[in-house]
Amino acid sequence: MAMECDDWGDGGGDMNAVPDGVVQHILSMLSNVRDVAACACVCRRWRDCVPYLPALFFPRNAFDAAAVGGGAADEAIGRMVAAVSRLRELVIYCPFSMARLPAWLAMRSASLRVVELRMDAAADKEAAGGGHLDCVALATGLEELRLWGVLMTNAPAWGRLQHLRVLEIVGAPLRDTAITETVAACPNLTDLSLLGCDCSGDVSIQLAMLQRCRLDFLGGGNCSLLLSAPRLESLEAQGFTWISLRGGHNLRRLSIAKSTGRVYKVDTGRLPDLEYLSLRGVQWSWAAVSSVLQCASEVKHLVMKIEFCGDFDVLQPFPEIDLVDFFNGHPKLTKFEIHGAMFAALCQKNSLKNLDSRFCIPCLEELLITVRSPLNAEQKLSTLESLVKYSVRLQSMVIRISQMKNCHGAADDFFEEICKFKYINYRKVRIE
Repeated sequence: MAMECDDWGDGGGDMNAVPDGVVQHILSMLSNVRDVAACACVCRRWRDCVPYLPALFFPRNAFDAAAVGGGAADEAIGRMVAAVSRLRELVIYCPFSMARLPAWLAMRSASLRVVELRMDAAADKEAAGGGHLDCVALATGLEELRLWGVLMTNAPAWGRLQHLRVLEIVGAPLRDTAITETVAACPNLTDLSLLGCDCSGDVSIQLAMLQRCRLDFLGGGNCSLLLSAPRLESLEAQGFTWISLRGGHNLRRLSIAKSTGRVYKVDTGRLPDLEYLSLRGVQWSWAAVSSVLQCASEVKHLVMKIEFCGDFDVLQPFPEIDLVDFFNGHPKLTKFEIHGAMFAALCQKNSLKNLDSRFCIPCLEELLITVRSPLNAEQKLSTLESLVKYSVRLQSMVIRISQMKNCHGAADDFFEEICKFKYINYRKVRIE
């Protein structure tokens, strides 16, 4: 890329013979500012293509520490933003001055559509929590906004960003009121992601156009979510104690998790189009578990990784689950991942009492079962045999032995029985 435009050999490959439109198209694929600067030095023709670049990407190592400390980095960013007259996408990962951001956005407000900023890399970090985010409103045509490491204790004064479709905030301390007000300023969002954020309180989100939502909240405190989104197709919610979903009839993917603390209540309403459901956590109330499972009767892929039930501090096992009733209630289930407590609940004394020759599991093709205890070994083996026998389309059963502790010398015997079961059903069953 660094060779002169008129030095392409004798084979008719002179760069000057290439039409301007083709040169512009080739160079428009550049976005890293190091590459842009190198190409601009090759010749005037290439330098004249810089105003037509669609994107500028400033990586973390775009400038050395001396340039950042002396203000040269801000000057360079400003010059490049000024040079690209049709800039659509601006991504800044390197340290920069928050005070200069309004001028850059105002300079290209007419053409900017995508902005991504690492606020934790800002040279003046004390300003990151101030009102400098208000300047985002200058880019009135903005369609995608991604912010890393921003402090949002108060909602920025954005007014109404009518064109914004994608909003992503990563690694930020947030207040519940700031979330509600910020989202309200973006009424036409289709994609919302709040990832690795620290928040507690009541989060209320109402978005008529929202289709995909990822909420990953940290901490073990109590945080509730009220989400109203009639067009929602995918929801990932991590860290909430109470969840209420309104208008989720188009939901196809739902994942709910809480790594610390308890999940008390989940209210989703009927989920007729749900294809994927994942429930994870240390402790859920059984009312929350059963509510989601009943609403997701049409689910095709189910992941159950909840260790305990119980509404209070006492950890309790799952109540007994009748195997026949469960699969009759989820007739479209094709892939089922069962971890520990759920499998134990299906292996209780009376869970197979309703089995008869008329019963079948019509659609199940893949099973992944995690076994963590040799207790109740005979019933667990009976359940495994029943799952293979009555799953008429079963192609694969993976039995994962995980952290099994020796209990009264039964672990070795139980593992031997599972190996025999695998040998008998070697075409479908394998052990991990």
